[in-house]
Amino acid sequence: MEIPERDEPVTPAGRLFLQPEMNQIIHALIGVKCPWDVEAVKSEIGNSLMVKHPRFSSLMVRDSCGRERWRRTQVNLDDHFVIRRDPISDRDTVSDEDAVNEYLADLAVSSPLPGDKPLWEIHLLLAHNCAVLRIHHSLGDGISIVSLFMSCCRKIGDPTQTPTLGGVGSGGPPRRRWSFKRLMMVLWYTLVYVLEFVLRSLWLKDKSTALRGGAGVELWPRKLATAKFTIDDMKTVKKAVADATINDVLFGVIACGLSRYLDMRSSSKGLQDGLQITGVSMVNLRPQPGLQDVIKLMNSKSGTRWGNKIGVLLLPVNYFRKAGSDPLQFVKRAKAMIDKKKLSLEALCSYKVGDLVMSLLGAKVASILNYRIVCNTTFTISNVIGPQEEISFAGHPITFIRANSSSLPHAITMHMMSYAGKADMQILVAKDIVPDPKVLAMCFEDALMEMKAAAEQSMPKT
Repeated sequence: MEIPERDEPVTPAGRLFLQPEMNQIIHALIGVKCPWDVEAVKSEIGNSLMVKHPRFSSLMVRDSCGRERWRRTQVNLDDHFVIRRDPISDRDTVSDEDAVNEYLADLAVSSPLPGDKPLWEIHLLLAHNCAVLRIHHSLGDGISIVSLFMSCCRKIGDPTQTPTLGGVGSGGPPRRRWSFKRLMMVLWYTLVYVLEFVLRSLWLKDKSTALRGGAGVELWPRKLATAKFTIDDMKTVKKAVADATINDVLFGVIACGLSRYLDMRSSSKGLQDGLQITGVSMVNLRPQPGLQDVIKLMNSKSGTRWGNKIGVLLLPVNYFRKAGSDPLQFVKRAKAMIDKKKLSLEALCSYKVGDLVMSLLGAKVASILNYRIVCNTTFTISNVIGPQEEISFAGHPITFIRANSSSLPHAITMHMMSYAGKADMQILVAKDIVPDPKVLAMCFEDALMEMKAAAEQSMPKT
């Protein structure tokens, strides 16, 4: 088959997300205050940067060598909308949140995107005032896709202005102050973490716990629950630990919450204090783009390539009994771990190594190695910074924005996204391994509340 000139190759990371072992669809859930105006939504999407974007208006095709390529096509909006007018559940006792989470849990396992149209669609759940954006991960990394969607939204206080995304305009990560000691630390931590990364792709694995998944678990039925936090509570905890960040607090909450949950499971009796539970996190390797940067990325002549420029970090947390005895210790341990990760080049090396394996051995081998890393660890975690203020979409005020993805061999995947002072974490679980995700969500919420109480007690009285 001869390749037309307009066909563009899929990026290496995009090819990885198209492989059966690592096939990933991003699910963004948007709640609004008023009923959906279907025609207004279609009009907004039809006039937006989304449908003008080359990736959102291209079919994924394969050439005679089996390589994936993008081929531009005409977008028919009606093909990309799924309108559901009836309630998802016919049980009166099921809340809107539970019904929508059940819907998303089903989508996570058994609903691939059809290949006869660009790889995205929008589900409007009219009875629940919610919308689900389903976007294949091969179209781009999560932060770029969030920025692209934000171009369709407006500030409620000023409808002429697009939203402000946290971290935008920083011009990239801060410059490091180099010294011989720092250089040696960077080289050492990079060597150690890259070696662990390689071993994880071969045979090194977490010990078996009530949270561990494994090969084939991505096909198991799912449940979904939501843990809800406020940014102010997380900032209170952050102030109590010197030089801590919101990410340090998040990982402290995860470590404490997982310890609490394991203490509740009878199958977890006998676990040793300090047991390592390893998470996998996808890390964006470029600054979070503003809306002007999204336009630049859409321009193929700009020299900046759209796609997935992401690395992988292995993020260990530790189990401890009696997690509530000193909850701030979890934040301090998380900070110490993350500080070492920040010194290393682990994420960049994982991206470069993956690119090299993809080029030399092909997407199949690369996907198998990534699949083994997931099988040999315990959970997935991501944290995306959303709009700082309340916004609207097509004239509909947004009440929350949440994110998750299709299932992986992990029994637990957690995706947190902030919006207007709140942060919701979607917890997707294999229900035969973690049958009670609401209890797990409560463990995380309680962990943050105890950390906040401890932080307030540790602050000097004024």
